Amino acid sequence: MQPGWRLGFETQREEVRNVDLDATAPFPEWLDGTLVCNGPGEFEVGDTALTHWFDPLAMLRGFRFDDGAVRYTNRFVRSEDFRVARERGRIRRSLPGTPADAGVIARTYRALTGAFQDNPSIGVVRLDGSLYAVTESPVGIEIDPETLETLGRRDLTAGVDADVTLGHTHVDDGTQWGLAADFGRRSAYTLFRRDAGGSPTPVSRLVFGSHPPYVHAFALTERYAVVPASTVGVDFGRLARGLARGATFLDAMRPRDAEPAFHVLDRATGEHVAAVPADPFFVYHFANAYEDGDELVVDAVAFADESAVTGLTLSNLRSADPDLPRGDFVRFRLPLDGGSASRERLLRGPVEFPTINYGRRNGRPYRYAYLAATDRGSLPTAVAKVDLDGPTTRTWSEPDLYPGEPLFVPGPAPSGEDDGVLLSLALDARAERSVLLCLDAATLAERARAPLPHRLPYAFHGQYYGSTDPGRSMA
Repeated sequence: MQPGWRLGFETQREEVRNVDLDATAPFPEWLDGTLVCNGPGEFEVGDTALTHWFDPLAMLRGFRFDDGAVRYTNRFVRSEDFRVARERGRIRRSLPGTPADAGVIARTYRALTGAFQDNPSIGVVRLDGSLYAVTESPVGIEIDPETLETLGRRDLTAGVDADVTLGHTHVDDGTQWGLAADFGRRSAYTLFRRDAGGSPTPVSRLVFGSHPPYVHAFALTERYAVVPASTVGVDFGRLARGLARGATFLDAMRPRDAEPAFHVLDRATGEHVAAVPADPFFVYHFANAYEDGDELVVDAVAFADESAVTGLTLSNLRSADPDLPRGDFVRFRLPLDGGSASRERLLRGPVEFPTINYGRRNGRPYRYAYLAATDRGSLPTAVAKVDLDGPTTRTWSEPDLYPGEPLFVPGPAPSGEDDGVLLSLALDARAERSVLLCLDAATLAERARAPLPHRLPYAFHGQYYGSTDPGRSMA
């Protein structure tokens, strides 16, 4: 018998449009908006089985809430990578763990000229009123938030000296804050801001060598940006030497010789305020960060080493006994007047996909964090709520159900930080279909669920846009 979590790593080619879901109970009537989630959809290109969890072709999942009802649409993103995969059965550009279908000369030329993939499978971001599917790429794919149809392309690096921008950004009072990466012998990360309707404005630049840290996300406080320079990085010298053999980013991912640190940048002046040394760590996702006197409090899911990336091969994740990289939910304290970072474990892992009441608390002191937690297999088996005043933890789980990222949506007139609901797209392995969950954010009691007409691969990140939360629901 196959393990239930394996269904989360299998292709779903079916696309449906505007289907009314039959919920077990009405969703809150004040939910008046759209949830769009992004993640893998197809795990093969032609006869080639893709290698890594970050490789599959991107599929969007959209949910429209209105007067307690919910309608569902799913659609593949029509990127150039998707077009070539479907029309020619070929991998157009090298993916994180699977090389392109090209000869040595073509692969080398594309790498040297910065020809990156445009398969946007990480998440979505709204800029200037338009919604884009994004990944670590120079390109954002514009999508219609209602139909999920692909509308066009946007160069997200325009105005910044960079090869790609990160898929994770922040929005603060209508201004987007992001990181752009320039790879090569003198790799660099540029912090930029983008005011509504404007172009990116570079604020500060961190320069590294040919083996820079791999940065997936960063944190904001009211005054600072915090950029992790972990023990894990892509060795571009090694990558260049391996191009002839079809080497990928995954092959060049290895420990760095440099001391791990958190770089603190002043958002107003661009000043490099501090490089705070830390014990070895790697971070995909931050929950939050804020200022506390002469220290910064930075909460994140932290891993020990590069296995957080290299361990996410599909062969491992589909196995009956996967060796899952363990990330703990931890609190770093970064002294700005000298000294090293301290570290406190808030919740033992494996956990991932931390979220908060983003609109009210991002960059500020906060009390509650929500995570997807795993006690067996490859996929999360529970939703956890951490009360940081304790810290204490409350969990919600159900046998054979694998919940996704828990997105917080505030109520119409919130009386407290946790007054709202969590929306989570889950995999019901027993029924072999996916289900949209609605949990009370204060108690984690289930308020409603809506089975989908089919099973979807496990998703990565989403955003909810609505009347009660017009901005976004996560970093």
